[in-house]
Amino acid sequence: MMRIATAVLAALAAVAGLSTIAAEPVHAAKRPCSERSGVLGVSRVLEVDTTGGLRFGNMQYKDIDFLKPGEVVLTFDDGPLRPKTTAVLNALEAHCTKATFFMVGRMALVDPKMVREIDRRGHTIGTHTWSHKMQGRLGYSSAEKEIELGVSAISLALGKPVAPFFRFPYLSDPRRMQAHLKERGQGIFSIDVDSVDFRTRSGSVMVRRTLAGLKRLGKGILLFHDIQRSTASGVKMLLDELAARGYKVVHLVSKNPATTMAKYDQMAKREANRRKKIASSRPLASRSIVWPVSSPDEFPVAVPLKITPPGLFKGPLPERSGLPRPPIEELHEARARDSSSSKQNRPRKAKKANPPADTSDSVALEGAFQEDWRRELFNN
Repeated sequence: MMRIATAVLAALAAVAGLSTIAAEPVHAAKRPCSERSGVLGVSRVLEVDTTGGLRFGNMQYKDIDFLKPGEVVLTFDDGPLRPKTTAVLNALEAHCTKATFFMVGRMALVDPKMVREIDRRGHTIGTHTWSHKMQGRLGYSSAEKEIELGVSAISLALGKPVAPFFRFPYLSDPRRMQAHLKERGQGIFSIDVDSVDFRTRSGSVMVRRTLAGLKRLGKGILLFHDIQRSTASGVKMLLDELAARGYKVVHLVSKNPATTMAKYDQMAKREANRRKKIASSRPLASRSIVWPVSSPDEFPVAVPLKITPPGLFKGPLPERSGLPRPPIEELHEARARDSSSSKQNRPRKAKKANPPADTSDSVALEGAFQEDWRRELFNN
């Protein structure tokens, strides 16, 4: 009888959301940052005026060297994707530190509550195009649409203008689009250290690669993807290591908000209305919003980023990741040959009747991810 009673009480506690396992991280985060030991925090907050266009990240641009030795900027691309983005947010909050999220427009419209949650936790939100297409392969009008629709969609999901911070997908930065961004007052962000998190599912491998690149340079803008399993599972370990090794985090904020273009605002609204039912089927989980947010008083006051004169880059130049991009055209041709060969050799299967359509919101949402994300985001 005692065992049965204990089991019943445990089940009731779990249903009520009182599980000690679920409550532990929330309880730990209730302590003020000043009372936590071994955390990164934020060493400096820089206010960036992107008027006229600025370029950051010495892997591609040698324009500005604004970081001191031992300083890093944390950046995350391609999200939001709720389960993995939430893990990243909680790791950042546990270390009382801040990052910049370069979001994809279509992802933001799928889960606008997640976009607002990232903002609520004090992080900077930039843009990463509408659907993550490689800019170097697009004509001017298509490339402009990718950039501007992304800004409009993410601003709509956030409910206010985003920061005028932009990162090119695949770091493919044609000059014509750099000129467009400059005219639009957008800052262009490249990187210094690549975590290469998309090439592994292991959090420890991601951490090892990041620390190796950072050890060589001693500072830099770090690139991660908050849709990757390796980053979601390894980001806490990485932040622990950065703190233990004495690195400092610099948080970037914008002086002025990004502006949008009316025709792309209308496109974003139409798309948002189409997706409204899908997005609302996944309300923000309680455990992802009850995590307390660090008080603004615990962070340094933002100071303007001063660049006088420009071109002050010093120290070793970052290297490419060492993992060269595959020859895309040859890869596509090889895949086409393999596909044609496999179809010819494959025995024909009897056609199956189509299953009855499932109109549930969860199935619709999964279909949206299949249609809009997996098929097209990484098709380059």
